[in-house]
Amino acid sequence: MITGEIRNKIDALWDTFAAGGLTNPLEVIEQITYLMFIHDLDDADNTHIKESTMLGISYDSIFEGKVSVGDKTIDGKQLKWSVFRDFPAEKMFNLMNDYVFPFIKNLHDDKDSAYSKYMGDAIFKLPTAGLLSKVVDSLDDIYKTMEDLQSQEQGNNHRADVRGDVYEYLLNKLSTAGLNGQFRTPRHIIKMMVELMDPSPNDTIADPACGTSGFLVSAAEYLKDNKENEVLLNPANKEHYMNDMFTGYDMDRTMLRIGAMNMMTHGIANPHIEYRDSLSDQNSDTEKYSLILANPPFKGSLDADTVSTDLLKVCKTKKTELLFLALFLRMLKIGGRCACIVPDGVLFGSSKAHKEIRKKLVEDNRLEAVISMPSGVFKPYAGVSTAVLIFTKTGGHGGTDKVWFYDMSADGFSLDDKRTPVEQNDIPDIIERFKNLDNEAGRKRTDKSFLVNKAEIADNNYDLSINRYKEIKYVPVEYPPTEEILAEIMKLDAEATKDLQELKEMLGK
Repeated sequence: MITGEIRNKIDALWDTFAAGGLTNPLEVIEQITYLMFIHDLDDADNTHIKESTMLGISYDSIFEGKVSVGDKTIDGKQLKWSVFRDFPAEKMFNLMNDYVFPFIKNLHDDKDSAYSKYMGDAIFKLPTAGLLSKVVDSLDDIYKTMEDLQSQEQGNNHRADVRGDVYEYLLNKLSTAGLNGQFRTPRHIIKMMVELMDPSPNDTIADPACGTSGFLVSAAEYLKDNKENEVLLNPANKEHYMNDMFTGYDMDRTMLRIGAMNMMTHGIANPHIEYRDSLSDQNSDTEKYSLILANPPFKGSLDADTVSTDLLKVCKTKKTELLFLALFLRMLKIGGRCACIVPDGVLFGSSKAHKEIRKKLVEDNRLEAVISMPSGVFKPYAGVSTAVLIFTKTGGHGGTDKVWFYDMSADGFSLDDKRTPVEQNDIPDIIERFKNLDNEAGRKRTDKSFLVNKAEIADNNYDLSINRYKEIKYVPVEYPPTEEILAEIMKLDAEATKDLQELKEMLGK
């Protein structure tokens, strides 16, 4: 968690962008992402130079000698953050426009720079030299504070992920919904889903609607926090973790760049984050992943001509929330698991497509849990009611016996637009109960959680809404006799009349 000092500096940087005319949160984060990349490119190069000197091996710096940028050449050292940050504002601004940004867009062949492939269509949008100068100074100050905090955390034997926390705080600035029904999943909900699924070092994890890569980052953090020795001290597992474990697709290139940077700031060297329309034939992934974590966009309807025919065979519909469920089942290996967020309509929708996908989850696979969440969870982005589905792909062999339902009423924050912290929080209870499902057998339908037999779900047209099965316990309320109520009303009325009369006399009326 970042401190008040660095939080204030990030807020001040944000205000600097706003004062300079850049107010779109996505654009601001995108420009900060580019500048962080440029800063880190310099840091990484300096580190390589030091390591090669210590080890007595050669290293060709990307900034060494004359560097070609388009049809122009320049002394490569001028492209280093540590050099140009001291230039006069106008010179630095022209250098950024004419050389630095074109330079980072041509680093695709540099195998030492995983960042570069996400910067190919970067556009420099800071409008003035004065704004650039202020932003560079602010970022230098933030990096210095990050280094100090990182040293403190390492000294206190804490896992130092200050840079990741800073980037996560920046992402919290995304307070407006994106296109195509996108809105950012709250981090505590993501962490809950990751903990419920308990990723292993051998998992291959995907999010086919990854956005800012929140699920993938949280899974990576969970593994580092809970299985560090297995992940980072085992060479094969570490190689898998750094390069092959995480895959994310999205159709928003800005989100892709931000998502890739988010992964890399959390220590993933080469995340597989790609532009892809997951529901189209662009995505041919079949039985490839052991774990899917996702909150796909609830766009509503789309053009069926753009949807993969494989998915339409499973679920003939134009509704993205149903098509994504069919996609998850296709992308998972046999035995693969999924935790995904769906709108409430998926649970009880009466169309043929709704019933077919629910039946497929229950009859042909193993549906394990339905966690109903209150509508305020996604405020201020949206007020839609949602649920978490947890299931395992069995490849048509069934496996559903009982389905666990949980009625979440609180997530640790108020359910209004302000989302201020509150004491009420069902998340620890959800995790505890899900990890001990053997203890759930005796729970009554009036409790927050309970089990429902598959046969009963089938008899209800595979309806998965918790209200279909939950029993409401009505507490009788006893009222006084009518005579007593009338007497109390007359007494209050007499007192009010007396008070009015006294007020009149005081006013001389």
